[in-house]
Amino acid sequence: MIKLGITGGIGSGKSTVSEIFSLCGIPVYIADVESKRLVATSPVIKEKLIKIYGKELYKGGILNKALLASHIFNNKADLEQVNSIIHPEVAKDFEEWLFRHKNEKLIAHEAAILFESGFDKLMDKTVMVYTPLEMRIERTMKRDNASCEKVLERIENQMADEEKVKLSDFVIVNDNTHSLIEQVLNVMKQLKNS
Repeated sequence: MIKLGITGGIGSGKSTVSEIFSLCGIPVYIADVESKRLVATSPVIKEKLIKIYGKELYKGGILNKALLASHIFNNKADLEQVNSIIHPEVAKDFEEWLFRHKNEKLIAHEAAILFESGFDKLMDKTVMVYTPLEMRIERTMKRDNASCEKVLERIENQMADEEKVKLSDFVIVNDNTHSLIEQVLNVMKQLKNS
């Protein structure tokens, strides 16, 4: 089985690329979606976060996302502490997911923070979805109904695209001039021939 990590900055279109892989029959684990599910439902995560931030974080058994975000946004130490609680549980969940897909020749794992979280070390190959900064800002502003300043703040909290490109085995360019489908099929072809 080949494990392919898919990453890209906010607004890069990595979810669209993951969807194309999925439509081609490749199972895709979406780490951002699964981590949100786990933060809301995992007793292990819940217990550890309550220990740090108090019971009001899960009022009525439901995660107060805004309260958690207020603790970790622009606070690197708190963010790292929360990630150190969440990432091991996501890794366990991914291992279980892998077991359920053990007969697949190729699977993909999409994560915005693939390199930052260390999940790239669990992958055989990685692909970075690269989109020019202006396009990323425009897409994210439209998608999230956010100001340019808010989007730039979020971008500045992520690893630089240039760094991710250097660390990746493949780069898919999403700039409305290159075909995403062709690029995905090309990556799949190269992986099958490796």
